[in-house]
Amino acid sequence: MGARWTRSLRGRVTLIATAVAALVLIPVGIAGVTASKTLVAASVFRDTRDTAERIAYEMRGGALPMGAAIPVPIPSVDLIQVVGANGRILATSDAARNLPQLSDVRPTAENRVISTTNCLPTECIHLSAVRVTMFADSPIVYAGRSTPEVLASHVLDVVVFGQVAVLIALASWATWLVTGRALRPVGTMRAELDAVHAGDLSRRVTQPSGDDEVSQLARSVNSTLARLERSSLQQRQFASDASHELRTPIAGLRAQLESAQLYPDDTDIESLVHSALRDTDRLEAIITDLLLLARIGSRVDVAKERVDLAELVRQELAVRSDKLPVQVDLEEGVMVEGVRLQLARVLTNLLDNAQRHAEHTVQVTVSRESGPAGAVAVLAVENDGVEIAPEDRERIFERFTRLDAARSRDAGGTGLGLAIARDVAMAHRGTICVEDYRHGARFVLRLPAV
Repeated sequence: MGARWTRSLRGRVTLIATAVAALVLIPVGIAGVTASKTLVAASVFRDTRDTAERIAYEMRGGALPMGAAIPVPIPSVDLIQVVGANGRILATSDAARNLPQLSDVRPTAENRVISTTNCLPTECIHLSAVRVTMFADSPIVYAGRSTPEVLASHVLDVVVFGQVAVLIALASWATWLVTGRALRPVGTMRAELDAVHAGDLSRRVTQPSGDDEVSQLARSVNSTLARLERSSLQQRQFASDASHELRTPIAGLRAQLESAQLYPDDTDIESLVHSALRDTDRLEAIITDLLLLARIGSRVDVAKERVDLAELVRQELAVRSDKLPVQVDLEEGVMVEGVRLQLARVLTNLLDNAQRHAEHTVQVTVSRESGPAGAVAVLAVENDGVEIAPEDRERIFERFTRLDAARSRDAGGTGLGLAIARDVAMAHRGTICVEDYRHGARFVLRLPAV
């Protein structure tokens, strides 16, 4: 049980807090007791010294007759003796009348006041000894009092260290409770994570309120689960798309080959080869795009670099042979950080889409905007073709989506271009969308600028 307790984070934090409290409070307690006793002793010695000095002063002035009871100027200092050079007691206070000599300490001419302690047969006392004159036969005045209880016993020590022990126990208990409350969300997250399995990655852990480390951990865990879920969905989508979209060209190719095998004399070899190559090209294009979709955002493509969007547009247009002219409006110095090949693929897909549906012109714009999180790089591709209805502007980014017959597969492309553009934008912490544009369509890619 003890070993398990010390292995837990809660137990270790409590143990450390207890040790720290002990290391701080015990020295503080010792220092407090020492300081308190020192102050009490200093106060006692001040009273005894003042009393002895006053009696010596009166003796020097002849105001104190020998043999009479010595008056007590400070009630607490009631033990007063005047002892001659030969050790004979010359005068005493009433409280010291039946006591032996209070001390054998004799101040010298150089050190005429001495404060000390002494234990008599009946009690221990604190006293001060004062030399009355500078002569060798000078009498000595002893003024003292019983040692205060706080100095004579260990009551103060017991009280203070009892309080220290209580404070240490309270610190340990409070740390145990606070740590348990702070770690309770972690235990909840652990139980929720244990319930997550590969077949269902849609579950999320409970995120505590606030913005402390536990809340940040919950957000990171949920973000990781979201990425895992997305990766799992991409894999399942890849398998689904591959099985669905590849079946048609493969079936067509197989039918042509089987027909040629059954009727070799009626088969036009040149037409068969041309058709087979066309279907093969389409298969290759679909497989290439599906593999790219599966790879976007993975560690295969972590080689990011600073990319100038204006330069990227110029390089892409320089190697294209489009049927319609492309107008450009490029702001210089708009930089983003990303995978150059993927960003070039987004631009290519947007240009291909614009060329297929434009009537007369295509325009590419690069600019910079200010956003809530900082500067944003904007790449827009516009065409003067058919407008996209608002209800279709999100759906067209889904895989193999066709809005009408005019956007059929035979019109060119694999049906994955806009899906690739969307996934690349998300992998680069950006967005892509369709915006309002009179007499055509406007696709806008926004990425964090650097």
